[in-house]
Amino acid sequence: MIRHTVLFKFKPDFPPADKHAWITGLDRMAGNIRGMLSLTHGANVLGTERSFDYAIVADFESVEDIAVYNTHRLHEPLKSYSFPNSQQILSVDFHLADSQQAPTETPTS
Repeated sequence: MIRHTVLFKFKPDFPPADKHAWITGLDRMAGNIRGMLSLTHGANVLGTERSFDYAIVADFESVEDIAVYNTHRLHEPLKSYSFPNSQQILSVDFHLADSQQAPTETPTS
């Protein structure tokens, strides 16, 4: 399994209507792209100096499935919102062993 994570630092003038359309488009992708096992996304809640504004985390069966996603008809239109309205976009894709899936509970120290 491959975890695809993307962080966005938006420009201050990202039009609210465009941001809403972008988020709606993200919601549309979940369950509608072959090989995409899960998709979560959300706005940053802490707002620290080093924080990014928004994150997308998606799990895929294989690297090949990420290639399908990257050019999928539901993903392509979102680029016209995110690229021009972002100061910076970071991404990382890494193998996720079954035992490394995100825990449902946080362990106590």
